Amino acid sequence: MRTLVVVLLFIGLWAGRASAVEKSYYSPVIHIDVENHRILISQLGGVFYIDVPEAARPHMEKLPISGLVDFVVEVKGEHEMPVLKSWKVKSGESTCMHFNGKECRDH
Repeated sequence: MRTLVVVLLFIGLWAGRASAVEKSYYSPVIHIDVENHRILISQLGGVFYIDVPEAARPHMEKLPISGLVDFVVEVKGEHEMPVLKSWKVKSGESTCMHFNGKECRDH
């Protein structure tokens, strides 16, 4: 019985990871919510937040409000907030033009 529970738990964790999808959104930065570690962007007439992981949090305020940014996110599920993986600022000024998931570059 214990083995069955462990196997089912492993399958559930594996299936959850397999369902994550990487997407790219080219969007203006609408709002940066520093307190809740998220960025509001738009796509196809709708707006939604993307979650900012720990590594990007010191740099998120460097994004230009209204500037166009190419965000790459990981989408895990319909009811979960997409998680930021990287960004490239396409228009606007920033000291962090490219965040690669670990560090910032100004070019």
